[in-house]
Amino acid sequence: MKKQFIKIVLSCAVIAGGCSVTSCSKKSSSSKNVSRATGWKINAKEGGFQYNTDFKEQETAPGLVFVEGGTFTKGKVQDDVMHDWNNTPTSQHVQSFYMDETEVTNVMYLEYLDYLKSVYPPENPKYANIYKGALPDTLVWRNRLGFNETMTNNYLRHPAYAEYPVVGVNWIQATQFAEWRTDRVNEVMLEREGYLAKDAKYQAATGEVAGTFSTEAYLNRPESVYNGQIDSLQGKMKKDSVNTYAKRSSGIIMPEYRLPTETEWEYAAAAQVGSREYNNYRGRKKYPWEGDYTRNGQRVGRGDQLANFKQGKGDYGGIAGWSDDGADITAEVMSYKPNDLGLYDMAGNVAEWVADVYRPIVDDEISDFNYFRGNIYMKTAIGEDGKVNILRDSIVFDTLPNGKVIAMNLPGEIKMVPVDEEETYLRTNFSSSDNRGYRDGDPSSSRFFDRFSDEEDQDDARKMYNSPKHKVERDSLGKLTREYDHSNNRTTLINDEVRVYKGGSWRDRAYWLDPAQRRYLPQYMATDYIGFRCAMSRVGSKSKTKNKTVRGKKAK
Repeated sequence: MKKQFIKIVLSCAVIAGGCSVTSCSKKSSSSKNVSRATGWKINAKEGGFQYNTDFKEQETAPGLVFVEGGTFTKGKVQDDVMHDWNNTPTSQHVQSFYMDETEVTNVMYLEYLDYLKSVYPPENPKYANIYKGALPDTLVWRNRLGFNETMTNNYLRHPAYAEYPVVGVNWIQATQFAEWRTDRVNEVMLEREGYLAKDAKYQAATGEVAGTFSTEAYLNRPESVYNGQIDSLQGKMKKDSVNTYAKRSSGIIMPEYRLPTETEWEYAAAAQVGSREYNNYRGRKKYPWEGDYTRNGQRVGRGDQLANFKQGKGDYGGIAGWSDDGADITAEVMSYKPNDLGLYDMAGNVAEWVADVYRPIVDDEISDFNYFRGNIYMKTAIGEDGKVNILRDSIVFDTLPNGKVIAMNLPGEIKMVPVDEEETYLRTNFSSSDNRGYRDGDPSSSRFFDRFSDEEDQDDARKMYNSPKHKVERDSLGKLTREYDHSNNRTTLINDEVRVYKGGSWRDRAYWLDPAQRRYLPQYMATDYIGFRCAMSRVGSKSKTKNKTVRGKKAK
């Protein structure tokens, strides 16, 4: 009787609920297009909340290699014969990211120049300095007492050097290349997914449409892209009244290409994933490869040099045909074995710009998670109509201390302004827009902070980094006027416009091949031995889920 009563109660409960226990649980666990918060439909044809519920993980963008993040000892220099004392070993954790397999090559950079020349013709006075400002400085090859004119005239453009790393590019130009690359790759993604018509990306370059594509402009004001002509360039998704334009929640737009941080670069160069030895984990790895020598110790290729570097005074490659490293200046990318992450030339060939502002000491008390010095927080400028401001013809040019004029924005991009008190009020994690000098160069870093004054030279000299302040301007006629800082109170060349570069180059001895070594150069200067490669942040899971197990269960 008791068992019968229980059966009746269960039956009533099922009838009242409108489904069986099995079907209810199945519905709640498998309906990914039904909100677990409200029970509403997601991605309904009728409209409402639209979200990519099929997104699995970030795909690897063109040219990049996945680098799984982890812990390592940053700044553990194995040899310090220079006694620079400009590094302090610190334990750091790096989030997963992507990095270029090779340095940016001449042919990659020439594609960028060709695009700028096509979309912003230099013969148009309004655009003249856009193309000119992006040109690498080929004169970096010249030497007062050396014959290098062949490289001056041929290195950038001759097809013999197509797959050699680009040089003569300053830090600002490198960051602008990364911004351009972001937009071009996202055009490909949108075309592939049907948000842009096939070959729409070429129409701006050929002059068929005015204006160009900007990723952030597309995300914030898609109707403004291609100078307001995007309607004629939309793909099959135009027929979908709900998903006419891709959004960040669509999962299609790739994060931006950028320069890697110093911490990311050093972590990727050390490639400790290839060795689980305790000493390597704690930062005892001297080069991007195993061992303490620069020659191959394996049976195949024994004795071959593992990188392109200067082996001694007057010795840039070794004796021809015997111990030669295969290069006298730079070498074609992928000429040497990659490290355990699949990255080429993380030692030798060219040194590389990274994103960080240089400081002599890395303070381990500031951050042990994704350490980076150089943050300048910006926000989109909002107009009176409540929409973000799109820069049409108001191109902002900047004259660098060496007289080079560079466009700081391109037409069609979003106007960005520093964050203000509206974002910083009562915050504990940041209080200002510019954080480059935080705790090492800002007023609070010095005991003379209460006497700081930008108007008086004697007070300026009390600052921690009182570098020279040269003034270079162009008048309305384009004439360059230079005013040098002749003050006797300057004590350093370090300021917030000096950037770190990492890795040894074809001009450097083996000492500089150590991934922990660091040097600096003003961000407006270029050389014949500094190049760069791009990075991209990883969004979502720390590791790729394919063939991995998550909490004991095999990932789908």
